[in-house]
Amino acid sequence: MRGKDPETGEFLSPSRSEQRRAALDVLELGAKLAELSDAQLAKLPIPENLMPHILETRRITSHIAHKRQLQFLAKQMRREDEETLDAIRDALDEKGEAARKEVAQMHRVEAWRDRLLDDGDDALAAFIDEFPSADRQHLRQLVRNAGEEKKRNKPPRAYREIFQVVKEAMEAGNGKRETGELAIDEDGE
Repeated sequence: MRGKDPETGEFLSPSRSEQRRAALDVLELGAKLAELSDAQLAKLPIPENLMPHILETRRITSHIAHKRQLQFLAKQMRREDEETLDAIRDALDEKGEAARKEVAQMHRVEAWRDRLLDDGDDALAAFIDEFPSADRQHLRQLVRNAGEEKKRNKPPRAYREIFQVVKEAMEAGNGKRETGELAIDEDGE
């Protein structure tokens, strides 16, 4: 029974609904952990006593047996202190945020590459203005080579190299803006 504090009127323990929500949160965390690869699991602060349960959950493929094992994993995880579970959640969130930032950076690099190939010298001038340490001559030559490769149906070696050069220039952090965002108007020009 829950009970109330006679002086303050507050409940002494969490309600059944709160306990159920907390248990479902741990179950969801266990499911996320079971989906991760060995390399990703190694980077997380997971206690050693939980690793065999996570690996066993991953190994089982039968739907009902997997569900049962996942519930057992969640039970084992609930025995851990809340700080441990919070540390695992934080580490997972950082990975998600880092991945989103990495994908956004890759999209910016691709957008610059496409703009360099489509707009030529105007885009090159804008890129050099944004990232002054980039090698103008090398980029100009790569853009010309990529155009030739496309005309002759050759493998896109220069096209890929433009991506690498643009990525390195943007990672060097020498852009005028801290985020290194693409300088494109609202209408896409």
